[in-house]
Amino acid sequence: MPTLLHTRRLLLAWAYSLACYGPAAAQDSDAAAWEALRSHGVVLFRHANAPGVGDPPNFKLGDCGTQRNLDAAGKEQARQLGQRFTALNIPVGAVLSSEWCRARDTANLAFPGKVQDQPVFNSFFDNSASAAQQTAAARALLLAWRGPGALVVFTHQVNMTELSGIFPASAEGVVLRRVGQNLQVVGRVRP
Repeated sequence: MPTLLHTRRLLLAWAYSLACYGPAAAQDSDAAAWEALRSHGVVLFRHANAPGVGDPPNFKLGDCGTQRNLDAAGKEQARQLGQRFTALNIPVGAVLSSEWCRARDTANLAFPGKVQDQPVFNSFFDNSASAAQQTAAARALLLAWRGPGALVVFTHQVNMTELSGIFPASAEGVVLRRVGQNLQVVGRVRP
């Protein structure tokens, strides 16, 4: 269960993202994000719409029937995401996904046949003890990306908030660029 401090941090990140990314800023942010992806950028996507929070008690990572899964709207969000990359002619170098079914299904619907599991992007929602180590490993992987093409990652809200400070909506992407040994937010890709 998230701690009170963790919950406050998430709420502050969400409020900050609303203040910084109003409607006018969203268009500029989206354009900058897509342009960065054309130049071997990195984008983290939260899995598409999967109603609920967390996972049911006793869920099993390898058994989608025990997890929270995409609904019809989520499946359509995922398909449209892949179509946008195609329509905007964004070259995709690699697609990585959390091992959770909702993230993997989003990735496979958007980019069929290109998805590789990457455990460093697994959710740590119910396991905050592993958050720091897992986030450090994910950050190192993202910093190492040099292309060719964009690196597209499908993960979870908690992971994205730790890496970017942004509380994303379902199927929303956060585009990052390397600045020295840090990741900087370039913009957002809205569902």
